[in-house]
Amino acid sequence: MDNIVSLAKRRGFVYPASDIYGGLANSWDYGPMGALMKENIKNEWIKEFVSSRDDMILIDSAIIQNSSVWDASGHLEKFTDPMLECSKCHKRFRADNLIEDVLGIDVDGRTSLEIDTIIQNNNIKCPVCGGKLSEVKNFNLMFNTKLGPVDVSSDTVYLRPETCQGIFTNFDNILKSTRLHLPFGVAQIGKSFRNEITPGNFIFRTLEFEQMEIEYFTKEENADENFNYWLDLFKKWYIKIGIKKENLKEVELTKEQRAHYSKRTVDLYFNFPFGFKELQSFANRADYDLKSHSEKSKKKLHYFDTDTNKNIVPFVIEPSVGLGRLFLALLSNGYREEKVLNDTRVVLSLSSRIAPYQLAIFPLVSKDKDMKDISYNLYTDLRKDYRCSYDDIGAIGKRYRRQDEIGTPLCITVDNDSLKDNAVTVRDRDTMEQKRVSIDNIRDYVDKCFL
Repeated sequence: MDNIVSLAKRRGFVYPASDIYGGLANSWDYGPMGALMKENIKNEWIKEFVSSRDDMILIDSAIIQNSSVWDASGHLEKFTDPMLECSKCHKRFRADNLIEDVLGIDVDGRTSLEIDTIIQNNNIKCPVCGGKLSEVKNFNLMFNTKLGPVDVSSDTVYLRPETCQGIFTNFDNILKSTRLHLPFGVAQIGKSFRNEITPGNFIFRTLEFEQMEIEYFTKEENADENFNYWLDLFKKWYIKIGIKKENLKEVELTKEQRAHYSKRTVDLYFNFPFGFKELQSFANRADYDLKSHSEKSKKKLHYFDTDTNKNIVPFVIEPSVGLGRLFLALLSNGYREEKVLNDTRVVLSLSSRIAPYQLAIFPLVSKDKDMKDISYNLYTDLRKDYRCSYDDIGAIGKRYRRQDEIGTPLCITVDNDSLKDNAVTVRDRDTMEQKRVSIDNIRDYVDKCFL
């Protein structure tokens, strides 16, 4: 994990936020490579689950909503974690995580009183200083702020802790402005905020994060079928973008472990450097959200079923993944170190769909004008169709290593022979094999490599 964090900073994937001031909690900035890679992930997600389908649309709802949204959704009352504090060093911890770390016991679904009893009976102390821990209290994870210049309680609003509520509150607007028929889905990518008690593990759990969520509306009798369909579809997509099958596993949550709105939940776990942890959640939210918002807002949020000529409240299947967690999973999945002669080569094996750059083009000799001209002309031509990097600084071996570390699948080198045979040397990142390819055929060759 330390090596991945080091690579991420060194090569411009992820930086500590507010770095020159010592950072902030568990907040991170995405650098030049990270920002490109994030956009590639989002674009692939939209391409796969929205733009290539007839039953999906995309929306972008506001981060700050009317506070009644969070009352109706249950977040004001139930969106809490069990928290305790050390009386000596005043560090705060999630009680359920602390029990799991110390005793290896999963206490999901237990009440605060039950969790507190486990801690007291096992005499669990502060893991930082050994001090006495407080009683377990429920801590609401939503960030709140004030709307307008006057500091009064009626102006309290919240940064959204999840993106999906903006989909539910727009359900009627979506039906009226589109021609969608059940089953259909509404997708959204956007920032969410959670005041986590114990964030950690790099970008795995952060205070602000991006979610990629789908709310798939279906008839109740088809909910189970659609649940299994989306679970299977996402597992196939992860393999498609380069994640190894053996790094994924399903975990079915019990009734006690599920959220209050869920009729069924399956978490998809990924084998991170710190163990198998949740990557994505699939939930059958039933008709909870639409009914709750209908009751709170006094607005009818239903769908007219032409088969029965009746208004129905659809069930909702929700596949939800955090972009940061998927980003970390792809880094972890692709990172490796290998011995090459007397050197250690660091390689980030990213799919060409996800890698910041697909191609790197450079002249063998950076001071040779003819080589540089051919290289740059080739670069400007290829970047019309591919994500390309141009590099003419340093020895060729060091340039290869830089591209290996940022995950570029193919390097194209213009050399002395290129001036004679109009061909270039193409090097594969994973095998380091080099092939001579005519410039006239370079696109066909690249396309075959990226299939």
